Amino acid sequence: MAKSKRKKKQKRRVRIGRVLILLLIPILLFAAAMWVSYNNSLKPVQKESETVRFTVQSGESVKEVAAALEEEGLIKNDFYAYYFVRSNDLSDVKVGTYELNKNWDVRKIFETLNDSNAGIEDTVSVTIIEGDWAKHAAQKIAEVTNVSYEELMSLWNDDDYIRSLMDRYPFITEDVFADDVRIKLEGYLAPNTYLFYPETDARTVTEKILDQQLAVYNSVKEAIESSPYSVHELYTLASIVQYESGKIDDMRLIAGVFYNRLDINMPLQSSVTVCYAMDEDNGENWLACEANSDYNSPYNTYMYPGLPPGPIVNPGEEAIEAVLNPEPSNYYYFMADVSTGVVYYATTLEEHNANVAAHTTYH
Repeated sequence: MAKSKRKKKQKRRVRIGRVLILLLIPILLFAAAMWVSYNNSLKPVQKESETVRFTVQSGESVKEVAAALEEEGLIKNDFYAYYFVRSNDLSDVKVGTYELNKNWDVRKIFETLNDSNAGIEDTVSVTIIEGDWAKHAAQKIAEVTNVSYEELMSLWNDDDYIRSLMDRYPFITEDVFADDVRIKLEGYLAPNTYLFYPETDARTVTEKILDQQLAVYNSVKEAIESSPYSVHELYTLASIVQYESGKIDDMRLIAGVFYNRLDINMPLQSSVTVCYAMDEDNGENWLACEANSDYNSPYNTYMYPGLPPGPIVNPGEEAIEAVLNPEPSNYYYFMADVSTGVVYYATTLEEHNANVAAHTTYH
């Protein structure tokens, strides 16, 4: 009986041992696989050299930096990278912009991000304001980057380059290539504050600005598509509204006045279109615009009916939204008191002339 009990206990131990081994094997295999995966994730994402500029923003945690590195294709796995960094005392990343390479491993990348002397030059800021002309934007960019004014202005009128953008930016249409359009990208350089690297190129700068315009366009795409006017016509009208209006509140009503005129084939007679027309020869002088309504240019809406060939400034979002959502009225005239900024509207020419006489300003 004693031997029989011992044998049963031994068999039971053997069975338990086998069960434990069977349970342990997948755990060990899983651990081994995780270890292999972990080590593989720390290796470079590729063998070929490919430099990428990467910015650590102020306030970003190590976990957020790791996630951004994975999104940029600089590391394979942000979770493993974060664990490695925490385990190897590499979590003291410094704010700044760095040139990293896709053939670097995780250790080298984070050693670089921990080195305050490894950062490259800071970015420069350029603000294109609502109503800036293309030449103003080019001047601002040229002042703080290596890209020249002439290079930008030439690129913004380069047919081949602009055609190459059309699939990517649906607001650029065949209309911009009309013979009378002075600057093809005038009106499409979205007002905003941009960060550029001092050492950059004209195409990178241009496409960053157009990316912002694409965001604006996409936000109003349905309204544009439902309008009887083309994209180019809407941006052109928005540019006139932008130039004419000093206040957002007036934009929708001014847009409505211009639509009223267009509906009855009445000339827009906007002095700001004369300003743009005259600038080609005479420079900026808004007083001269008022006194030269007979200046011969296809942009002069006193001499030529309908809209001018293209935008006359780069309009902001509010002006674009105003022409898509004009304020209905029976007004056909308006004028602004330049000393107060108040806009006065009129239904008839007689009323308009009375407004001009009362407020002694230009119209």
